[in-house]
Amino acid sequence: MNVLVLGSGGREHAMAWKIKQSPILKSLHIAPGNAGTATLGENIPISPNNFEEVEKFVLNNNIEMVVVGPEDPLVNGIHDFFLNKSELKDIPVIGPCKSGAMLEGSKDFAKCFMERNEIPTARYKSFSSDTLDEGKIFLESLDPPYVLKADGLAAGKGVIITESLDEAKTTLEEMISESKFGEASSTVVIEEFLSGIELSVFAISDGETYAILPSAKDYKRIGEGDSGLNTGGMGAISPVHFANEDFLKKIDETIIKPTFDGLKKEGIPYTGFLYFGLIKVDNNPYVIEYNVRLGDPETEVVIPRIDSDLLSLFKAVATGNLKNEKISINKNSASTVVLVAGGYPEAYEKGDQITCFDDIENSIVFHAGTKKDKQHVVTNGGRVMAVTSFGGNMREALGKSYSAAEQIQFKGKYYRRDIGFDLS
Repeated sequence: MNVLVLGSGGREHAMAWKIKQSPILKSLHIAPGNAGTATLGENIPISPNNFEEVEKFVLNNNIEMVVVGPEDPLVNGIHDFFLNKSELKDIPVIGPCKSGAMLEGSKDFAKCFMERNEIPTARYKSFSSDTLDEGKIFLESLDPPYVLKADGLAAGKGVIITESLDEAKTTLEEMISESKFGEASSTVVIEEFLSGIELSVFAISDGETYAILPSAKDYKRIGEGDSGLNTGGMGAISPVHFANEDFLKKIDETIIKPTFDGLKKEGIPYTGFLYFGLIKVDNNPYVIEYNVRLGDPETEVVIPRIDSDLLSLFKAVATGNLKNEKISINKNSASTVVLVAGGYPEAYEKGDQITCFDDIENSIVFHAGTKKDKQHVVTNGGRVMAVTSFGGNMREALGKSYSAAEQIQFKGKYYRRDIGFDLS
């Protein structure tokens, strides 16, 4: 098959790395890709949101499948774009249509969906400019900390958690009246805070059936001990030891199955990945959020644990044959440590040379914010690389990832040295 992967981060490098291993792959293209994906296939300088340019490339290069990495093109309707074009409609797109992508595209839509389908989640209400004062009154009815979420996509930065009621009210006003997160925060979801331990569970669906993939836990804060600003993700581990067979069965019965049943009941077609951001409270799972694609850096720790052919799995999704596909999962533990540019998640420099990453032997190095500049690979984003390793247990896997993280060099390199600290 001729495959086009859309995206440029560590998630897309991990998917391209796995797709490259498939015996049914003919050619691999990544748009726009990074310095790492360039070693696996052809990088194409096209934005995933430029559907017309994607169309031209697909038709001119006999692309037989499009795998969508990031959420933006899905929420913007790339799958629908293909279905509505006679020349494109028979080319499978791995990722949901716009109606299904609303599970991530609108927090209010997702919460209403969960409420309709009796899926456990935090108590909430949504507010806009017309109901700003009511939002402040609702905050007064909650116990701290206070959780405010921009309704729309905000590049992973649209969630504010604060202990102060006054700060929560001010933040609500900034989000709605001052467009703190642009159009994404014209509506704000206020939730009760759930105290527990988080995990991520991934599923893939062909629209009729679904398969559950490995669990993972990621670490969002920039500082050790989960301190400081939120980031796109500083590392991840898989599997999550407290997500045993009984707990995963509870997740399936109370959350995953009702979600896919609800989508079918409401006439929302769904093919592709669905990420369940969960929290365990008193041994019961609750949904924090849905993502309509794989998470990042969870992809870099989950995809390597899938021993079976990923492209064959995608083909089964595209043809409605997922029920006949056997998915083999590696029993070893895996860990991912993310290396970021100095200053991230605030201001950081680009263009610094990266060295010693080609010498890593016991880990897989996934590129995220990198590009090729003449003869060198240089930094091109806040999250620069993700280092993934296997081990007989989490401690062994982390030891290998940290050893590799020490070897890789670039100016201002930073990484958390306590990934998995809360599970040891």
